[in-house]
Amino acid sequence: MVGADHGARPNAMTRDLRTETISDERHRLLQATFELRQPSGAWDTVTREVYERPDSAAALVVDPDRRTILLVRQFRAPAYLNGHPDGMLLEAPAGTIDDGETPEQAIRRELVEELGHRVADVRLECAAYSSPGAITERMWLFSARYSDATRVGPGGGNAAESEHLEVVELDLADACAMVDDAGIVDLKTVLLLERMRRRHAD
Repeated sequence: MVGADHGARPNAMTRDLRTETISDERHRLLQATFELRQPSGAWDTVTREVYERPDSAAALVVDPDRRTILLVRQFRAPAYLNGHPDGMLLEAPAGTIDDGETPEQAIRRELVEELGHRVADVRLECAAYSSPGAITERMWLFSARYSDATRVGPGGGNAAESEHLEVVELDLADACAMVDDAGIVDLKTVLLLERMRRRHAD
């Protein structure tokens, strides 16, 4: 057992947090054990598995003049294993924040790699935990504008990382409708589209 040192702060509901590494391949899988105070005041020992992933950044890229957006379509093995028909998901471009990068620097890099666009400005929409019951990752969600003038390459992802992405341009209204009929089921993309839909409604 090793003591956890993950930026945790004192919490009156918990004590004696310990972690053990179960697997350390691409990212670490931890077993966390701690005591949790019950309403009666008693302390129960709780064990959870925690997948330790770095933060990531994603962006919804919009052409406001034509009211279109750019997404990527890619195969997602976990979705396929969970019953998604072909495992191909439509998503906002996204990627892991590398050591030494800010979220904004990371999303700018990803937009060039995945979409082939170098945008002028990005706007932070929010930061949220993707699955706080199991994963440490926090996602920094942005919006940005694109046009013919921002194109610098073909996009498609980083082949060295086995990324093979299809860049898809959609009408913004059509993309929002795909959220309603489950054509878009990626959570970060749904959240960004809903924020954009609310903004246009306002």
